[in-house]
Amino acid sequence: MNKHNISSIIEPVAQLLYICVDKEFSLNFNENMDEKEISRFAFEKKRMWLALLPSLVFVSFMWLTFLVDHAGLFGDNFSQWGIRPGEVNGLKGIIFSVFIHASFSHLLSNTLPLLILIWFLFYFYSKIASGVFVSLWFLSGFTTWLIGRSSIHVGASGLIFAILFFLFFSGLFRKHIPLVALSMIVAFIYGSTVWSIFPVTELVDPSISWEGHLSGAVSGLLLSILFRKQGPQKPSEKWDGEDYEDEPEKGPPEIEITQEDKPE
Repeated sequence: MNKHNISSIIEPVAQLLYICVDKEFSLNFNENMDEKEISRFAFEKKRMWLALLPSLVFVSFMWLTFLVDHAGLFGDNFSQWGIRPGEVNGLKGIIFSVFIHASFSHLLSNTLPLLILIWFLFYFYSKIASGVFVSLWFLSGFTTWLIGRSSIHVGASGLIFAILFFLFFSGLFRKHIPLVALSMIVAFIYGSTVWSIFPVTELVDPSISWEGHLSGAVSGLLLSILFRKQGPQKPSEKWDGEDYEDEPEKGPPEIEITQEDKPE
């Protein structure tokens, strides 16, 4: 995807976000924006581009790992670095398994969700994104190590579900319109995949690690609760007349008595 195609996605999202955040922003943004609005909109676009960088770096490293693995440049199959539940030697997979994929279709199916979800995380929750991302990564992996069946678990699906559930529940907990809207968008795009967190998934496709998906979902929910007081919050509402609360109460206007008004 080239820069022009990415820009065609980012710009409408930035415009929509700006409208959501600023209720007084005109829908005719191309014609009626003043200098302050143009500056703010340009700042939001810059933030969106910066938030996309972690997605691109992570996914690029994931693809590089896949190419090196399947080219056999290091001889051994990288799957040995996956999560092996219950084995001490399998703990290293908590760090490395997210970069390892069993097939090209497996890698491809995880690429777009990671690009979008990591991007959303670092844009909407920029102040806490790094800590949340690392916590989701390690917690989902460790939970998979605890509850996973005796097999080698590889792939970034657990991390995808972790970010997905974090974004969804964080928006609901904060009750802030742009973040709630983000929750609805995430649910609309990826809601149909939730079934794969249940054990019945193993009967449909044994190659799917429902334990990894469930671990990610639980991790995302847990961290959305733990971090609910950090990062973006719903602005406090300001009621009409609030500006005048601290003003001293004014009495009746003084009556000036002129010479003609004084009694004789």
